[in-house]
Amino acid sequence: MILDDFSLKGKVAVVTGANTGLGQGMCVALAQAGAKVAGVARRSCEETASLIAKDGGEFFEVLADLSDTRNVPVILNTVLEKYGCVDILVNNAGIILREDAVNVTEEDWNKVINLNLNMVFLLSQAFARQYMKQGHGGKIVNVASMTSYQGGIRIPAYTSSKSAVLGLTRELANEWARFGINVNAIAPGYMATNNTAQLRDDEKRSGEILERIPAGRWGTPKDMAGAVVFLCSDAASYVHGFTVAVDGGWLAR
Repeated sequence: MILDDFSLKGKVAVVTGANTGLGQGMCVALAQAGAKVAGVARRSCEETASLIAKDGGEFFEVLADLSDTRNVPVILNTVLEKYGCVDILVNNAGIILREDAVNVTEEDWNKVINLNLNMVFLLSQAFARQYMKQGHGGKIVNVASMTSYQGGIRIPAYTSSKSAVLGLTRELANEWARFGINVNAIAPGYMATNNTAQLRDDEKRSGEILERIPAGRWGTPKDMAGAVVFLCSDAASYVHGFTVAVDGGWLAR
């Protein structure tokens, strides 16, 4: 039956940035689909764990500073010690620093690029090696952005990193599809999360954004559920290198 292809029962999923926002929403969705979820974050994922426990799901917390690439093998090995294998990686963690391009410091530029791009590649590389070792493929889902397609304003490092994530998703798919590894991405629109608090608090800017969204509302973490479960499931076994927009129609305008 087709619905069986969407089940993640027996799978082990790792989600970065799992303590809040979109990462939390995707953790809950993957757990509801049957996966054992390991959430990676710098701070406690207690709220995420509680939400998953209410549904009878399984959640495992991995505390790690994702700005330090030396934690890549620590994250993977911690999950392997717990579950013995891994099937899904969702590269969700990221930061956005808003500043006029002429004022962006090299330190801030590197901070954004390191987390939003370097860590995405290095985690994907480490997990792909493990998938190849296990011999039965795996899933990698990167979180891109509307700025993977558009320039944005006052976010030069973020736009650069998310444009690169879209390209990296395609490149890795080209190399790893033959190993049964699906590499895809999700491009969220304007979501009601910590990253957009500044915009939502600006009544004029928020109004302008809402006027341009055909759906007429800000997105929520729950809106990511269908896309992430699909891309992590057998239903997407022939989907490679594609970025799905979950944006209320923003890019269609």
